[in-house]
Order: sequence, then structure tokens, then C-alpha cells
Amino acid sequence: MKHLIFISYLFIGFLACNFSFAQTTYQVGSTTLTESTLISGINLPWEVLWGPDDHVWVTSRQGTVTRIHPESGASTVVLSKAVMNGGSGEPGMLGMAMDPDWANTPKVYIVYCSGSSFNGTEYLSSFDWNGSSLVNEQQLLSLQAGGIHNGSRLLVLPDNTLLMTTGDTGDGGASSQNINSLNGKVLRINLDGSVPSDNPIPGSYVYSYGHRNPQGLCAGPGGIVYSSEHGQSTNDELNIIQSNRNFGWPNVEGFCNTSSENTYCNANNVAEPIYAWSPCVAVNGMEYYDHPAIPEWQNSILLSVLGGLGGQYERLSVMHLNSNGTTVLSEDQYFASFNQRIRDVCVNPVTGSVYMALNGGSYPGSGPNQIKEFRNLDYVPPTAVDGCTYPGASNYDAAANLDDGTCQFAGCLDSGALNYTAWANVDSGACVYGAFCPEDVNADGAVTVGDLLQILGAFGQVCTG
Repeated sequence: MKHLIFISYLFIGFLACNFSFAQTTYQVGSTTLTESTLISGINLPWEVLWGPDDHVWVTSRQGTVTRIHPESGASTVVLSKAVMNGGSGEPGMLGMAMDPDWANTPKVYIVYCSGSSFNGTEYLSSFDWNGSSLVNEQQLLSLQAGGIHNGSRLLVLPDNTLLMTTGDTGDGGASSQNINSLNGKVLRINLDGSVPSDNPIPGSYVYSYGHRNPQGLCAGPGGIVYSSEHGQSTNDELNIIQSNRNFGWPNVEGFCNTSSENTYCNANNVAEPIYAWSPCVAVNGMEYYDHPAIPEWQNSILLSVLGGLGGQYERLSVMHLNSNGTTVLSEDQYFASFNQRIRDVCVNPVTGSVYMALNGGSYPGSGPNQIKEFRNLDYVPPTAVDGCTYPGASNYDAAANLDDGTCQFAGCLDSGALNYTAWANVDSGACVYGAFCPEDVNADGAVTVGDLLQILGAFGQVCTG
């Protein structure tokens, strides 16, 4: 399929060189991005992703899935469902992911909320693609839904398990710290709905906990999983998701940087964010970008920003990472002049174009809306080859059109380690076996020799700073 799409891109490039259009452009370093509208009139798009059928797929909060041809913009609604409150508030039809073995198992995984704000249910379901519509719904799991804070972003991992973010439904974080609740968590699920045998808590979907309302997921260098999470009024977070880690809510917001937070973090194995925003800017859907079409954005996270309740911070944030993806080096901001809540973003793996879903100018969003495309028209895709097609793999090949099964993901392979990575297939040699501690171990407000002795295990406590 991508060979045909590749030929069409060459033809479109020929047309662009021979005809003049009055199009808006943006300069990113030495790269010129040309803006166009992929589709108009779609109401409250929530998830936008590039499908294995070389089409753009979009969920709308009002309960539809739309399939769009990336060049012509021709679209078809392939699923419609009744959702909570008709999608007028935060709940509705939310996250979506595609089966990685699409040629043999063309399934689509979708999260949606039904019922009322005070008696609702959130479902993760799979649907079969029959070539024209999504059919044969199979509900894989369900949990409590609320009028606010329902998550829910999906990400298929290299080991063919599925991550799903869930929110605390506005309960103040009571569910987030309750291991028996599925709310306020990142869940890990087999594609048939069963619990993976190597999940950190036997028999449980829970992969990490202590979350408020995470609404972004993507995989980066080596398969690192990043999540964006809404803070309460301060400390929106960009996190690296780790197995069986507590992310602190409601006891910790952002970094462990007060005396009480340090005490809690030390006692509860809390994972700190790699970046935080105060006041909250309302971080949302995101995608790892490493395509040569926009070299200035390579090894970066493209992060959608809704702008907060006041709507003053809307933008696309480009989070530049260090080489191993563990640190944010800088943040660049684009497209704030649209004055539009930016809900989600996806990448065309052939052209490197970026698609951006808009949600209106104020909370909680209003339609009709557009999905914008930003393309470097000077970039000519290379001849397609077989190779690793997963952008987060260390041997990712942007020119590959068919995955050859050689993707490499470095991580700790020992299931007994704190930082065990279930989907890693290359040993990073960096397994951690002690407890994680902040520098101020004894939480007295200062980093002293006593803290150092505790970190070194002088008092019987072994940890890594």
C-alpha cells in the first residue's frame, strides 16, 4: 500500500512545483512548513492517528470515527456510537489504537464513555474493520466514568500489549492511590483483553498509579513511554512511565520539592516528571518525532497544548530531548496565533507531515473544527525499503515501508529489577535494584552528609539518587 502512496506523493510534489498556490507557510529553522486543511467540519476531534492503511483516522468526542484520505481529504464516518452527554463535556469517544498485525488482524481499539456524568461507564472495546466500517464490537474492559478526568489515551507497545491511561474522575485522587481501582492509572492489557502475565501486580491491569488525568502517550527512544498529565492548577507533567511506580497524585504535584512531598516520595517510590508547567497549560495528545523531513524537530516530542481553562496558552510544544530520551533540553512553541485548543497530533511516516487536531477557542471545546497539515514540500521521500518502522526503536528507519521485525528496544530485562521493561529486547545493562530516593532523603529541607550516608546504605537503606 505504501508503494502506491509513495507514488502519489511524488505526483503531488510535481504539481506543487508547477502550480502556484497562496498558502500560509511557517519557518522552522531552515525548513519551510506549508499549512493546509486536511478536513473541515469535524466536531471535537479527540484522537488523530496515522493508520496502517495509509489513511488518517480520527475519533470525535461526540461519538464518531472518521477515516480520511491524506491527499484528497475524502472522508467517511466508519463508526457512530451514543456517548455520555453527547460529547458536550470532557467525556465521550476518546482514545484509539490500531492492531499492529493489521494485514491479518484488522482491529481498532477505542475508548468511549456512556451513561450519565454521575453513573457512567468507560469502555475499552475492539472493533473489526471490514473495509468500509467498524463492526463486531467486543468490550475488553470497563471502569467508572465521570463528568471529568476520564483519560484516556491508548498506545500499542512493541510486545503487542496495550497501554491505556485513566483519570481519577474528579474524586480528588482517592482512586489514584487505590491499587484495586482502575481509575487514576496507566493500565497494561493484552490485545484480547486479558491481563499480561508479567504485569507488576499479578492478575491486575495496573501498570503504574498515582495519576490525576493523563491524556497523552507516545513511545520514544528505545521504547521509552512518555505520558502527559493534567495538573490541578499548577504542575502539568511530562512523565516517563515505569512499571509499578507511584506518580504521586494527590500527595505530590510535579516534582518532590517540599518537605512533605520529599517525605512522601521517599516512602512511596514516587516517580518525578521530567518536565512540569506552572500554571497549568493543559497538556494533551503527543507524538514522538524523528523524521528527516523536519530535521529541527528530530528526537523531539510534539505535544498538543489545550491552553488551560482560560485558553491563553494554546500551542504545539516541541520538547527537544537528549540522546537517550531521559531529559528535556528545551521547549519551542508554535501555532499559538491560531487561538485554538490543540487536542492531538500525528505524523505521516512517509512525508514527515504533521497533522494537528483543533478543538475551538475555549474549554471544553466547540465545533465544527479542522485538522491542519504542516508539510515540508521540499522533502522528497526516499525509495521505500524494508526495515524497522517503529519511531522509538534505536534502529528506526524513516524510509522503511514494511517492518522486518528487527526493531531494537534497550532496557532492563530482569523482571526482578525496579526498572524492568517488559517490551525491551536489548539489555541496557542499567537494571536498578534499590529503592529510588530524592536527594533530600530524610526530608529535613537540606541535602547533607546524612542524606548521602542513607543513599550509600549506611543506615541499612539502599537507594539510587
